[in-house]
Amino acid sequence: MTVALYAEFTATPGNLERVRTLIDEFAGVVRAEPGNIRFDAHSVEAHPASIFVYELYRDPAAFEAHLAAPAGAVFNRALTDLVEGGGSTLTMLAPVSISL
Repeated sequence: MTVALYAEFTATPGNLERVRTLIDEFAGVVRAEPGNIRFDAHSVEAHPASIFVYELYRDPAAFEAHLAAPAGAVFNRALTDLVEGGGSTLTMLAPVSISL
């Protein structure tokens, strides 16, 4: 079963470009992880400093490997002084059965 989640955070005034650079660098690392399926970042159209990152992993083990990877800690430390509240809010997602 895949693991899906999204992370949300808002860049503080004057830090949006630095946050975007960090996301760009981190995306390359995460997308190279063997169990990563998607890592897509978006800004909220009406509030460009608000960032929404959708992540999808092959299975719980792949997600656990992602959490254990040192790059995540480095990324989160770098965000601390650049975003409101000092970090991101994670929301875990559950699949909804739909017929096609």
